[in-house]
Amino acid sequence: MKLCSIASGSSGNCIFAGSDKTSLLVDAGISGKRIEFGLNEIDRTTADIDAILITHEHSDHIKGLGVVARKYKIPIYATAGTIDALLAMNSLGKMPEGIFHEIREDEPCVIRDIAVHPFSISHDAAQPVGYRLENGGKRIGIATDMGQYDDYIIENLSELDGLLLESNHDVNMLQVGRYPYYLKQRILGSRGHLSNETAGQLLCRLLHDGMEKILLGHLSRENNYEALAFETVCAEITMGDVPYRAADFDICVAGRDTISCLAEI
Repeated sequence: MKLCSIASGSSGNCIFAGSDKTSLLVDAGISGKRIEFGLNEIDRTTADIDAILITHEHSDHIKGLGVVARKYKIPIYATAGTIDALLAMNSLGKMPEGIFHEIREDEPCVIRDIAVHPFSISHDAAQPVGYRLENGGKRIGIATDMGQYDDYIIENLSELDGLLLESNHDVNMLQVGRYPYYLKQRILGSRGHLSNETAGQLLCRLLHDGMEKILLGHLSRENNYEALAFETVCAEITMGDVPYRAADFDICVAGRDTISCLAEI
């Protein structure tokens, strides 16, 4: 399996995941030009994309979806609630008939040689999901935009070989920052976003000897920065009640506007 963050942050999200035979995008929240540039960096093109998996309908996840999917006739996979929300948006433009494919939480589907397992997440969207992708005995997870985690999330992210996990904000930066009160409460709430600390605590529940790659993603532009997210998550792991130290794992931060390395898992 291959995993690469083309963009991950509050201003736009687009993740590449694939195998030797299959190329998928998870979300398309940046321009088509940026998507093409990012894919070119890993020797792919937008025309190579077999499907786009959408987590939810917020603009930072679907900004480039309409243009890219129409131009290249790429199938779009999303839950019924997300599809309805997308169709209600004027910004998406007129979409070709049959381009949407409904998926359901906890019901796997297969796209070429990749098994796609959607799972529910807690976020203030119509019917949001995260994804677990499997191929050739390897499993990667993509889990962002979660206000909280529980045993169900842990079960869906267990025994992964690679993971892109939200590490959205530093709680103190958010609390003293310039966001209005209602927005702070939304982000901190059970349907908001994972903080750096909470991301580290979740990782403590997921780490195992076979974990090859961890990408921390969806960082807030206003309430976080890369070094802080990395240091906080690593501290939670190293100081946590687990038989590991952060240095035991390949952990890096996915940039908001920069392409990550291509992880070969």
